[in-house]
Parts: sequence; C-alpha cells; structure tokens
Amino acid sequence: MQRDFTAPAPNRLWVTDLTVIPTREGPLWLSAIRDAFSRRVVAWETSAHADADLVLSSLEYALASREVAPGELVHHADHGTQYTSIKLTTRLVRAGIQASMGSVGDSFDNALAENLWILVKTECIRGRTFATRAEANLALFEYIDGFYNPRRIQKRLGYLSPIEFEEKHYADQAAAEPVKLKPRQPALTS
Repeated sequence: MQRDFTAPAPNRLWVTDLTVIPTREGPLWLSAIRDAFSRRVVAWETSAHADADLVLSSLEYALASREVAPGELVHHADHGTQYTSIKLTTRLVRAGIQASMGSVGDSFDNALAENLWILVKTECIRGRTFATRAEANLALFEYIDGFYNPRRIQKRLGYLSPIEFEEKHYADQAAAEPVKLKPRQPALTS
C-alpha cells in the first residue's frame, strides 16, 4: 500500500478496522469498511466480540451492497488477528479480492480507517453515555447512514458528501461514454 489511500474509482481500495464503543452493558465493537475513493462507509457491523466473525460479517455486507469486479479490489487492514484469520483470508480469495496489510504497530499504515474513528468518536460518541449496546448501535446508525454517508461534506471530496461524490463520479462517467446507435436499416419492400 505504501500509505497511498487514493483510488481512481469506487471499489478499488477498501480500508477496514475495528474500534470499541463503551456502554454500561459492556463493550460494543464496531467494524467498518471505507472506500478510499469516496471515503464512504460501505459496510459496518457491531458485536459484543471483536472476532473474525465480526469482520467477516462487515465484508459480506459490503460485497452484497457493492458491485465488485474480481481482481480489481484491494482490502487493506492492520495485522489484527481478525484480519489475518483463515476465515477472512479465504473469503477474500474466493471473492477475487487482494488482501493488503500495513506494518505491525504502525497506525499510519491504516490512516484512512483510523481517521474514520476520529470522526465517529468526535461527532457521534463524545460526551454520550450509552446504557446498552442497542442504544449505541442506534446512534451509530443515525450517524453513519443518516449523516456521514449522505450529508457530511468533505473538503477532499470537493465539498460533497461521500454519496454525492460517488453519484457525481457515475454521472460524469455516463456522460463521457459515447452513445452507440445502430444505423437505421432501410425498410424491406415486396
């Protein structure tokens, strides 16, 4: 990866990581996958356990909701045991996705994923105490799906939200494609 967190189009580079959200009921682990092109959170899942099943569940959600061409996508994570698990690496291979990992103990090698945690914890979690995991999960849903993806503008995206940035990309792409019209065939007369 060489700390290059850019991509020429959606679904070429996904970055992923885990973080913990404290609740009175116990920890709630959040796994998210972020597209480097648009910075959109393409999938996220929560669990009381930070295990391979959690990160695999995030990956399955992302694959179900995005069009991924085999051989074109890189899945970048840190060296957490969840990301080096046989379950996850086998699934990545079956989907035709290249696994990428940063250096051990170097947070800069997953900076785009770490940046998401700063936003979530600053804009959604800070100053709040969640009684239950369900309450924290609802707050995450409202933030990620209700605000961050559709409405949170970002300077690097030309002051568009992640969803707006992707929509603009696809609209620009469609406008640039040449129209392929078939020539008119003369009518056959008898």
